[in-house]
Amino acid sequence: MPQHAPETTHRLVPAPGGRIHLVEQGTGPLVLLVHGFPECWYSWRHQLPALAAAGHRAVAVDVRGYGRSSAPAAVDAYRMTELVADNAAVVHALGEDTAVIIGHDWGANIAAASALLRPDVFRAVGLLSVPYTPPGGPRPSDVFARMGGDEEFYVSYFQRPGRAEAEIEPDVRGWLAGFYAALSAGTMPAPGAPDPHFVSGPTGTLRERFPLGPPPAWLGERDLDVYAGEFERTGLTGALNRYRNMDRDWEDLAAHEGAPLTQPSLFAGGGLDASTTWLADAIEAYPVTLPGLMSSHVLDGCGHWIQQERPAEVNRLLTDWLAGLP
Repeated sequence: MPQHAPETTHRLVPAPGGRIHLVEQGTGPLVLLVHGFPECWYSWRHQLPALAAAGHRAVAVDVRGYGRSSAPAAVDAYRMTELVADNAAVVHALGEDTAVIIGHDWGANIAAASALLRPDVFRAVGLLSVPYTPPGGPRPSDVFARMGGDEEFYVSYFQRPGRAEAEIEPDVRGWLAGFYAALSAGTMPAPGAPDPHFVSGPTGTLRERFPLGPPPAWLGERDLDVYAGEFERTGLTGALNRYRNMDRDWEDLAAHEGAPLTQPSLFAGGGLDASTTWLADAIEAYPVTLPGLMSSHVLDGCGHWIQQERPAEVNRLLTDWLAGLP
């Protein structure tokens, strides 16, 4: 391993939605890192130097609507097909023809869709925290409306423009701290406590179910300052607009119903993460849906923010997988 990690470089590159901000470190085969909600490129701060040291050109983007990337006004500008086009444009703007793509949370869905729709560009795909589920099935808004009984699932709560913004934006830093804690090992609510993925009644909020107490161990004050500073500047609408396109995505991807991802793939999730446990059937279906799966792991005692909660372990999984790619 080199004594001095290569420096990180920030740049803006052209993309269909305007410009995409990215942070780059290292040289070698391109690895594109796509964050989830509510984060930004910074969620990959532990992976950039590790991947660079392992001989890769590691590039973490701010997804359209986040951070320093462009944030179009139209809600439907955040449909999945647009985000896939942004990722392909980033690869080409960096002078490359192909890349490995790795995503976390919403970024995992974006990475999967990028691999599905642009196999000519994305030669391998890594998914963190959210398992691959092929397009198809019932309309998403109908599925979410049936979840939770008398309570409302957070995805449904996020779908109405302005509603979640009214909860979050008066105190972005406090809300983010609570949301991160609610889904982290060590700080998430105990089994049997009200589930922070749901709101109660038409006036309920997610925040009233966030845990009280210290932040999770992985989240330092400076880390929280970075996230809060970005969202205080941009607001939350661009980020939340991803949730507001799930029915559009369902329609846009209907021609790919049931389609597997055939590229070499990796999955890693947290054993305490609802994204992993609720979608256990999707993981069991991987022999059919991810026939190129080379590496699959559920990390015991880990929550949702996997690459920040367990950076050394995730770095090892990623670098080992990348080293074994054809």
